[in-house]
Amino acid sequence: MLAAERGAANNTLAAYARDLAGAEEAIGDLAAAPREAVASLAQEWAHLAPASVARKASALRQFFGFAIDEGWRRDDPSGALPSPRTRRPLPKVLAHDQIAALFARAELEAASEEPGAVRSLVLLELLYGSGLRASELVMLPLVAVPRDAPFLTITGKGGTSRLVPVGARALEALARWLAVRPGLPASRYLFPSRDGKPLTRVRLFQLLKGLAARAGLDPATISPHVLRHAFATHLLEGGADLRVLQTLLGHADIATTQIYTHVEPARLVALVNARHPLAQPSLATPSLATRATSD
Repeated sequence: MLAAERGAANNTLAAYARDLAGAEEAIGDLAAAPREAVASLAQEWAHLAPASVARKASALRQFFGFAIDEGWRRDDPSGALPSPRTRRPLPKVLAHDQIAALFARAELEAASEEPGAVRSLVLLELLYGSGLRASELVMLPLVAVPRDAPFLTITGKGGTSRLVPVGARALEALARWLAVRPGLPASRYLFPSRDGKPLTRVRLFQLLKGLAARAGLDPATISPHVLRHAFATHLLEGGADLRVLQTLLGHADIATTQIYTHVEPARLVALVNARHPLAQPSLATPSLATRATSD
């Protein structure tokens, strides 16, 4: 139902399957579990973050609604599920000098025209330059490479499509990649693995973290989603309209995009705390002991 009627993405289907399987392992057959058993999941999930609990509860609510529609259950025990208050965290953002260090290293390595190095440069260009999700990037078909217009047609969450602009730098990098791309005529993917299947998301993470380490950056701070956050935040800093950004990112709800409006104020507060003269120990208010001695 999720796949056929709602067009849920593969990652969403996999996450829901894990959540339902975990709940069934804890309380038994979900189609017959009593309300008391469903309520016990709150204790089962007590060690999890609120966002994780909220996601698991959402999966179960949708399942119970489906079970009622199918006649598997007559009652809806969803009310016994926990409803944690979640607060969307501010996205992690890379500073401009960190982005510059990443690109400097990628371009230095790609100068060899070695296929792996050129591929890493293209991946970086599309993540930061076009704001693609990791799953969107690795699943790009070869036919998506722009020819007449500098746009990629991206199939995002829920099977929705959008046009994403590709900058001149990324187009140049793409041309270099196509010139050295391994000869895999059977693969329809722009970034194929050795067996012709698309590059995996895990491998994409590994490539970026390796590049970050060689660039002198902490690999723990780098991921495809962090680069997507940097794309959005830096565009806003440059004066981009929020609605335009929503379209570029493929967000169904403007509320999801609005999180980026809170990043810059947060950085300003951090700047004040770090740079303002009153934040320096040497200019802090003297202690009572210091005052007594001076008196």
